[in-house]
Amino acid sequence: MSTTDEVVAANSRFAAMFTQGALPMPPARHLAVLTCMDARLHPETFLGLAIGDAHCIRNAGGRASDDAIRSLVISHHLLGTQEFVVIHHTDCGMLTFSNDDLRGKLRADLNADASGVDFLPFADLDQSVRDDVDIIRRSPLLPKGVPVSGFVYDVRSGLLRRVE
Repeated sequence: MSTTDEVVAANSRFAAMFTQGALPMPPARHLAVLTCMDARLHPETFLGLAIGDAHCIRNAGGRASDDAIRSLVISHHLLGTQEFVVIHHTDCGMLTFSNDDLRGKLRADLNADASGVDFLPFADLDQSVRDDVDIIRRSPLLPKGVPVSGFVYDVRSGLLRRVE
């Protein structure tokens, strides 16, 4: 059985007991979380969120990319979120390469030219959180004054640490 078959079977078991189909579209806690796609992170679990509580936007590194900003704009303006949280994490793969490294790998593996792509790697974990919080705060598509907080999640302890 493939991994896809396994997760589809798990979904069937989940759906057989699912009772939350009538939840409203806007998140109950008016919160949007931007975090990394790393499989070790379950933001709903470590933030104590239930289905329907918050929007969780995930990408490589939890970066405030154009697409993440697009999601935050929709979350705020159309679905009523009033707070944003950025969460990066320890032992992140985005700390392990540069744009040139990945561009070279893509050229070698696929003969693909990714020279125009910024993969948004970073060398300083706390600074990357500050940078992304600042990008969100400065976005002309989001109102000034919406609270934006930044944190680092420790993958070993499960604790969040606020980044000022």
